[in-house]
Amino acid sequence: MNNITIVPYEAKYQPYFEKFNRQWIEDWFTMEPVDEYVLTNPEEAILKDGGAILMALYEGVAAGTVGLRKVDAQTYEFTKMAVGEDFRRKGIAAALSYASFEKAKALGATKVILYSNTKNANAIKLYEKIGFKHLPVEPGVYERANVKMEIVIDDL
Repeated sequence: MNNITIVPYEAKYQPYFEKFNRQWIEDWFTMEPVDEYVLTNPEEAILKDGGAILMALYEGVAAGTVGLRKVDAQTYEFTKMAVGEDFRRKGIAAALSYASFEKAKALGATKVILYSNTKNANAIKLYEKIGFKHLPVEPGVYERANVKMEIVIDDL
């Protein structure tokens, strides 16, 4: 993991944030209006209300990203996790995950939730491995979400 550096989002990273996320969404699903909004306006969609975005650099090159969207004072949604195709299987997703937990804690969170889909089995395995637990999915959040998970970060 010594080749991986996690840095806070800056506007110069927006094209990477969009590219990495657009790639997996379009490959596996259909872009929803909320996706278009978040990917093209991350400052407004995630940062403005107290969220955060982290970028992973691999040997100094933008390689992955994850967002933390503020749900309430204690809860953040782990969202828009993506690693560029050329950078997969290098530990970047795990590094981003752990860094996001530290960031969420610093923002006052006690838990982090996420929504996913069973088509993304490798991601779900990673989430389970790092401590996320399954919850029932409430209807109407995201069209493609059939998995909801939560991790209590107070204990980490």
